Amino acid sequence: MNPSQKTSALEHLPAVIRGLQSATDATELLQRLTTAAIDLTGSASASVLEFDESSNSLRFVAVPWFWQELLKDFVVPLDESIAGRVFVNKKAQRIQNVTKDPLHFKTVDQITNFTTSSLLAVPIVYRENTIGVFEVVNKADDANYTEEDVITLEILALYAAMTLWSSKLEKQRKSSLQEAAQLDRLKSNFIGITSHELRTPLGLILGHATFLREIIGEQYREPMETIIRNATRLKEIIESLTDVDNYESGVARIRENTISISRIVNEVVSSFQDMAASKNITLSADMQDNEFQVEADANKITVAISNLIRNAITFTNEGGQVQVKVGSVTGHVEVSVKDNGIGIPASAIPHIFDRFYQVESHLTRRHTGMGLGLSVAKSMIEMHGGRIWVESVVGQGSIFSFLLPMHPTKPKPSEKAFTT
Repeated sequence: MNPSQKTSALEHLPAVIRGLQSATDATELLQRLTTAAIDLTGSASASVLEFDESSNSLRFVAVPWFWQELLKDFVVPLDESIAGRVFVNKKAQRIQNVTKDPLHFKTVDQITNFTTSSLLAVPIVYRENTIGVFEVVNKADDANYTEEDVITLEILALYAAMTLWSSKLEKQRKSSLQEAAQLDRLKSNFIGITSHELRTPLGLILGHATFLREIIGEQYREPMETIIRNATRLKEIIESLTDVDNYESGVARIRENTISISRIVNEVVSSFQDMAASKNITLSADMQDNEFQVEADANKITVAISNLIRNAITFTNEGGQVQVKVGSVTGHVEVSVKDNGIGIPASAIPHIFDRFYQVESHLTRRHTGMGLGLSVAKSMIEMHGGRIWVESVVGQGSIFSFLLPMHPTKPKPSEKAFTT
């Protein structure tokens, strides 16, 4: 290659790089890089090798199309190849007579029925991490690889580095998602099986304990009440687990009727007055003298509001206040449960509705619970097409709010089907 040809090759490099932007995926981009390397350096062939940690070797990820099938599962050892030496030393190498190099890995030539005579290889480095090697072989007319060729290949190797690194991160992301999905399936299966297996014996315990409470002497009434109270609590936990799991797996049906949100709030507030009174907490409701009717499943909305009020009372200190307010906002009913309790740290707010999530703080460790109530409330509201959120300041209290559409859009047949 004469000087003018060298200049021409470098001048064409920006145009080649711009052309890489139209590649649709990592495989296509790497193939384009090898084609560019062949053209710009005047070589017979080019390849990109990526380091494989599992085998501590190099694997071909881009080669001419007619070698792809032959080399797709082939590994190049680090200690027995020129590419391995380049990878380990992190230095480019120009070898004009490959046959004289003791590390020439002849197996590749034997598999491809190709004879390598000269070679230029540069390390592929991303953020000081060597992740592969870029090679070109057999410069035209038996010419020697030049310093300009090295520069050209190193520039192309930069793009190869970004491509390989992005591809690696994408593979890790997909693998993590698959693992998370598998863990979620295992968790759901465990919850489903456990809930099913516990229902029958728990029902028998509650049934017999309730019967015995009516016939035993007064001296045994308190222990029996303890059994019934804790069995009932366990029943509530199982139902909460089932509710959330049914929603997340798409097997929970809503039975819509025209209901009054104000009436439900009044009933729920009344049912929690004893719990509030036990902590000297003032529990009140503000209805704005309106029924606020919606099409919804009364039982599920009752569960959601109950869980929000129970949560507010639990995390409000003695002598505090909890207020439930119902209003309307542009075609939606808004229900808010406000307390002046201990509040929620800002770092915990994004996770507060997650199943089993509990705020790790000295403020809350003394309170019991499995972290299911808010998750159940979220599920109940979202399956109605609503939205739930929280605003909170540590030491000042929290406001849990949700919106329900007054005229909800019916789900299309292709959307989630809900069954119980």
